[in-house]
Amino acid sequence: MPGSGVSAMRGGGSAAERIFAYGATAGLLGDRLFADPRRGHPVAAFGRAAGAVERVLWHDHRGWGALHTLVCAGGAVGLALLATRAAEGMGGARAGRTASVALTAVATWSVVGGTSLGREARAIGSALDAGDIELARERLPHLCGRDPQSLDGPEMARAVVESVAENTSDAVVGALLWGAVAGVPGLVGFRAVNTLDAMVGHKSAVYRRFGWASARLDDLAGWPGARLTAALAVLAGDDPRGALRAAWRDARKHPSPNAGPVEASFAGALGVRLGGTLAYGGRVEHRPVLNGEGRPVRTTDIERAVRLSRRVSGLALAACVAGRFAYGAIRRTASGSASDSASGSGAAARTPIGSTDRWGRG
Repeated sequence: MPGSGVSAMRGGGSAAERIFAYGATAGLLGDRLFADPRRGHPVAAFGRAAGAVERVLWHDHRGWGALHTLVCAGGAVGLALLATRAAEGMGGARAGRTASVALTAVATWSVVGGTSLGREARAIGSALDAGDIELARERLPHLCGRDPQSLDGPEMARAVVESVAENTSDAVVGALLWGAVAGVPGLVGFRAVNTLDAMVGHKSAVYRRFGWASARLDDLAGWPGARLTAALAVLAGDDPRGALRAAWRDARKHPSPNAGPVEASFAGALGVRLGGTLAYGGRVEHRPVLNGEGRPVRTTDIERAVRLSRRVSGLALAACVAGRFAYGAIRRTASGSASDSASGSGAAARTPIGSTDRWGRG
């Protein structure tokens, strides 16, 4: 994990784990309190930069798309590494730890979006509750890429619940998991890949080849977070048995390898039926039904989905922090065992042939 350059981390045992724990907790709390700014968000700045690179590199070719992904995602990770090293080297050990916690907190706040996700979902739910279908249609593109003009009220409610489920993984859990694995570069890298997928990773005529690398890398990066999200939805939902059944039976039916487990587990946890016909930019898709025995989605289920998303996010933070501490403890135990073994071998190697040890053994 980045951060091993701080001398206190090398010798302080669990300093690296504490930095992630304090920083990620502060960052997630910051998202709960302040959400995303309307202007000047770091992810929006990355999107503008990626768009500028796209204008230079775009060709209807997978290789050029792979280069675009490498430049954008690799550049973001490189900057995060430089920032991590700068924080580590700031003053003495205590100053370095403080700066590292602050950097982790800022990075976590920048890349997670659970509060904005809930805010947008609730705004659409409020419009639907008030019977203002046009306002709901106007706000839906803030949350997902579906064609709102083709949807009625119940279909928009279903789209919102599905988007809340999928974005719980993309906007919160996946980022926290990669932060636990790779520190600030993990947080930033995951969000960069996810943003690139949203920009160029769809199956349009323009991006079918150019966006292929971003879409495949996003599938790979999102795989562990989606499974963790599904597992936590089983634990946090109103119907754990139904969530587990739906996830086990229906997840593989979904065309997305990562949206499938998440949406299926949320469907089972909420007792609703997801999937079916939907439209993206004039393209109609007929997706398999998830949790077919559930009832149709109601407007009130939007609030239930948002609350489930928040519970899952809190559990994800706890799981990632616990996992980071457990991994650090295992590494230190293994390192200590290896050091003891090496010390013993060295002592044996220094014993002259034919001499006796302190017990008189030759």
